[in-house]
Amino acid sequence: MLADIRSDTVTKPSRAMRQAMADAEVGDDVLDGDPSVRLLEDRIARLLGKEAALFFPTGSMGNLVGVAVHTTPGSEVLVDSNAHIMQGEMAGVATMSSIQFRLVPSSEGRSIMCAEDLRRSIRPVSKHNPLTTLICLENTHNGAGGAVTSISESRMMGAIARDAGIPVHMDGARLWNASAAAGVPIAEFAACADTVMLSLSKGLGCPVGAILVGDASTMDRAHRIRKRVGGGMRQSGVLAAAALHALDVNLDRLSDDHANARLFAGLVEGAAGATVVPPDTNIVMVDLPPSVTASDVAAKAREMGVLISVWTPSRIRAVAHLDVDADIMTQAAAVVRSAIEACAA
Repeated sequence: MLADIRSDTVTKPSRAMRQAMADAEVGDDVLDGDPSVRLLEDRIARLLGKEAALFFPTGSMGNLVGVAVHTTPGSEVLVDSNAHIMQGEMAGVATMSSIQFRLVPSSEGRSIMCAEDLRRSIRPVSKHNPLTTLICLENTHNGAGGAVTSISESRMMGAIARDAGIPVHMDGARLWNASAAAGVPIAEFAACADTVMLSLSKGLGCPVGAILVGDASTMDRAHRIRKRVGGGMRQSGVLAAAALHALDVNLDRLSDDHANARLFAGLVEGAAGATVVPPDTNIVMVDLPPSVTASDVAAKAREMGVLISVWTPSRIRAVAHLDVDADIMTQAAAVVRSAIEACAA
């Protein structure tokens, strides 16, 4: 296989990361607290300018708990109409917290929710409507091809929420990428939300893990809910050690993935009439010509040694990550271009 570019979750731990995991100091995190987990939580809390952090096995569980600490049953959560927390997490939030999502459509010509979209969607408190108890943001936006919500828009949305007295949870699974692409410290993005979830198994290349940050009292409540949903882990320091290594080694190289995504996009653009969504970060969405289906292109690419994702019947997705360099992405682009052209013939 030449390349697996379905997602940045497919990366394998490096030899150095595996060694860091093997050498990790561990303890029972449920009983006494695992020292490596505590070190990771403290480090990321400081990095994001928050009081506390909590380690999770998955980002979906982090989002699940991040919403639960803010909401009450029978209330509603405002969210971008194509947000991952609504589209790709098996209705976990609705099931566990007994809330409903109210979808915020993007303005014409935009692929992601902006501050004005949010402002228009906040309605007055009424005995006829469910109470809005939370606003969810997503940065980068997965469904929009890793699009970055700018720091100015993020601040405006945070201010709108504060004026309305509504807390904000940010699905920041790839907030690391947003920070790198925008050249803005990650703490400035985090300041726009009350709680933020960040994935460790995407751009940072860890095998497992996510983190939720917020103020100390909120994280104390989050700890209780995490226990309730089965997220209490024991000697989880072996996983935290991978994340500590990644912060030292992989965080500063995210711009390489962004450059490789742009390289791939430029080489695939126009193949048999296909159009590429210009990537902000490491995700490349390719809209196929009318006569070509994404499943056919993915199958043809697989035959030629490249794994890509079927995003919709007419859109494929490729993601640059630390296990593929510029040479591999160049070869992968040639394969995908050939696959599109073969399917269009």
